[in-house]
Amino acid sequence: MKKLLWPALAIAAAVVVGAGGASAQIKLGVAGPMTGGSAAFGAQLKQGVEQAVEDINAAGGILGQKLTISIGDDRADPKEGVSVANKMLGDGVKFIVGHFNSGVTMPASDVYQENGMLMITPSATNPKVTERNLWNVFRTCGRDDQQGGIAGGIIAERYKGKRVAIVHDKTTYGQGLADEVRKAMNAKGLKEISYEGVNKDDKDFTALVSKLKSQSPELVFWGGLHDTGGIIVRQMRDQGLKTTLMGGDGITDDEFAAIAGPGAEGTLMTFPPDPRTNPANKDIVAVFRKKGFEPHAYTLYSYAAVQLIKQAAEQAQSLDPKKIAEVMHSGKPFKTVLGDLTYDKKGDVTNDGYMVAGKKKDRFVLYVWKKGPDGKISYFEE
Repeated sequence: MKKLLWPALAIAAAVVVGAGGASAQIKLGVAGPMTGGSAAFGAQLKQGVEQAVEDINAAGGILGQKLTISIGDDRADPKEGVSVANKMLGDGVKFIVGHFNSGVTMPASDVYQENGMLMITPSATNPKVTERNLWNVFRTCGRDDQQGGIAGGIIAERYKGKRVAIVHDKTTYGQGLADEVRKAMNAKGLKEISYEGVNKDDKDFTALVSKLKSQSPELVFWGGLHDTGGIIVRQMRDQGLKTTLMGGDGITDDEFAAIAGPGAEGTLMTFPPDPRTNPANKDIVAVFRKKGFEPHAYTLYSYAAVQLIKQAAEQAQSLDPKKIAEVMHSGKPFKTVLGDLTYDKKGDVTNDGYMVAGKKKDRFVLYVWKKGPDGKISYFEE
């Protein structure tokens, strides 16, 4: 699909003034997999953005203008991501929160960059997302070279001299994370016993599990998302393989435990700091829960993206995405539900990581899936 090049239309349509001098509106897009196997993550992005917009509008909006939301369903497909990007452009959207998948984020971000639109992804962790020198791309999460280094280091320490297998889903995210984990493990002297890819849409992993059983690994690292990972865990347990699975941020949804079943207990995972545990977020977490939505994983990372747009616009005294991007690149701190964030010239959170109540939090920490006080299996920081 060709990219639509309508910069003048995009800028002109971005602020709409109603009849009778009604307040101008800023169009904000949220894009991700709203349907399909990754829809749980799309819901996190959507819920986070909607609540942030509701809260910001209730406080007067941004520079006196209210926000409206356009929702784009990319179905975790790169081609659909470009289609969504073009539709956002045609709808006059200037700011995007999304996309979820790295392999979707990158082609969509090219459309946004060419047409003067600013994008903040809460979840796309592949290093290439911000290594392409695009002025308009930011993320509130960390990167896989950071996550892989931390995860690989943990594995090398905890499983020194033991048998570790690596499996990935062949996607930009999944294989990219698996490669970084393998590199970090190898650098610390631990060599994997096997490394292979599976198709992310497969449902029958009998052959994979049989192969793993023959290898007797003490850990299986999974580079991929929660839906496929959950199926693999369930089938491992069904075939009597009790080996611990470890994943990255791609399995961070309670749906993982629902798919995997009781065998999910004991699963290890790396993920950024959980903002729900910050006492300062008690009230906003309660708001989500009152509405029947648990703000786990990327929900508050999406909420923070909208906070960033508001604060940078107010500092720039402008709704021009390029001027807002300049403020974000300046290294100034922004107060968000993730703590105080500062950005480098690439659009990544700086080496200070996440500053919460004056204390530094690493961009990725270790979690374990276990039963909580309510008896349900979820993830808890170790």
